[in-house]
Amino acid sequence: MDQNSYFQRKPETRSRKFWRVVFGSMVGFFFANIVISILTLFLVLGMVAAMLASSPNYTKSNSILRITLTGNIEERGEDNPFANTGLESLVNSATGLDDILAGITKAANDPNIKGISLEIPPLVSAGQATLKEIRAALENFKNSGKFIYAYSESYSQRAYYIASVADKVFMSNYGHVDLKGLSFQLMFFKGLIDKLNIDMDILRHGTFKSAVEPFMLDKMSAANREQMMLLVNDFWSVYTNDVSESRNISIDSLNLIANQLLGLNANACQELRLIDAILYPIEYQSFLRKTLGIAEKARINSVTVNTYKGAVTEKRKAENVAIIYAFGDIMDGRGTDRNIYSENLCREIRRAYQNDKVKAIVLRVNSGGGSAAASEMIWHEIELAKAAGKKVVTSMGDYAASGGYYIACNSDYIMAQPNTLTGSIGVLGIIPSLQRMFKTKLGITLDVAKSNPHADYMTVVGRPLDELETKRMTMLIEDIYALFTQRVADGRNLPLAEVHKIGEGRVWSGTEAIKLGLIDQLGTINDAVAKAAELAELTDFGIMHYPRKQDFFTRLFSSNTDTDLKIERALQQQLGELYFTYKGIKTITETSGVQARMPFEIVISD
Repeated sequence: MDQNSYFQRKPETRSRKFWRVVFGSMVGFFFANIVISILTLFLVLGMVAAMLASSPNYTKSNSILRITLTGNIEERGEDNPFANTGLESLVNSATGLDDILAGITKAANDPNIKGISLEIPPLVSAGQATLKEIRAALENFKNSGKFIYAYSESYSQRAYYIASVADKVFMSNYGHVDLKGLSFQLMFFKGLIDKLNIDMDILRHGTFKSAVEPFMLDKMSAANREQMMLLVNDFWSVYTNDVSESRNISIDSLNLIANQLLGLNANACQELRLIDAILYPIEYQSFLRKTLGIAEKARINSVTVNTYKGAVTEKRKAENVAIIYAFGDIMDGRGTDRNIYSENLCREIRRAYQNDKVKAIVLRVNSGGGSAAASEMIWHEIELAKAAGKKVVTSMGDYAASGGYYIACNSDYIMAQPNTLTGSIGVLGIIPSLQRMFKTKLGITLDVAKSNPHADYMTVVGRPLDELETKRMTMLIEDIYALFTQRVADGRNLPLAEVHKIGEGRVWSGTEAIKLGLIDQLGTINDAVAKAAELAELTDFGIMHYPRKQDFFTRLFSSNTDTDLKIERALQQQLGELYFTYKGIKTITETSGVQARMPFEIVISD
């Protein structure tokens, strides 16, 4: 190429670069406008929703409260700025147990609400104690004299547990009631660990501390099977006792139905008195119209829990009981409110006991435990609350085990459901080493230069512990276990020897826990609030909730976004029971160090 041809082509190259820059700027500007437009739309819709929500939310006369129990039922719901606007589906907010219970309670005293229609899909994602809470609220609602009817095309075992409380239970012509009994399914990872060549240093205190078993065994140990059988039978007894009482069917008959799978068609279910009648959906709507005394083609006035919660307001008075929510894994430091971070929860407890208008505290615990150090920090904050003159009552949800029990044990009073999993007083240590996996599976080797012999002790990639490190870690676990058991002995006024006897990592149902002195009473969160008020000698009191719920836009623009939570929810919905497999594998990578954690991840089948 000669010099002249070079200079002839150069302007053309510059021209192309110019248009690339212009085109790139136009594309960037276009996409920036799209993002700004979307954010503006959300802002405008939020302002409209806020204005609509600011007006009183009254139900129409002669209405029913429809309860569907779709999606995951979590301890606390999330505010939806588009509720009551027809745009609710824009935000996939969680259904909260708190909203369900408050809605049922309010409906009992709302003169415009004539009754409840339970329209429950076959799949209900909720823990056993959560279902018990909802069922108890529905039983209390019946004292108002208003009706409860239930309808579904088919009933899973969980769905039927809720539906059975109704005055009448209806089902479609091709439906069934999947009554079969309960099973606890545990997943074991030893085979996977062996295949991946992962080395695991596992240390524990407690014969029953089976949290480490999934990493050591391929099935339940004799000690673990013993506690599993006791738990599953206790849970099934709660189920059959409640259904038997509501449907007037003997427990022996319910077990016969489950053993022989007799509820597999609608006619059989009606003959067995599991349901009252077989109706198509349109016939059920006609039945509701007849009950309400309206014309056949008239519109049924109804309100959902998500809409009705706008009418439920927090009642604050001169004297109040504070409900402090603690759910999820117990973790060190600070983070989002989707888990129990020690700094976050301690701050909320402090805010409550330093508030002169708060006279008593209900700690609502739903946790299988986690960090032992974080549990001790929260325990200490409860001590400070009591020293400040506040009465503290713990209300246990589906789980309050290991670290979850640690933070509850020094309360003035403890309540749980009969099918709450609690206890698990024990400590464990799991230290994975990935060096052998990296070498054999990926061809990656590691070398280290260190100033002291143990400088690479418990590093990210890790290596097997040596004799001294194992000894030191064992001593640490024993020290933490000694402190844990002493906390329980002091908090529950039990001899230390008795705590060791019922401890050892053993998990108990609420039914057994009350016999052992680990809890004081079986009851709901509302019972716990009443007890806290009684202990504080309150007659006219309000309710305050901690932490304060974040509004939608705070969650949207917060640096601590709940993206991970949304991903988890999406995976749970898409994977169904296979989500348990994903969660178990995730546990392998996340569990490290000294833990006060419930001894297993289980699926309770229905």
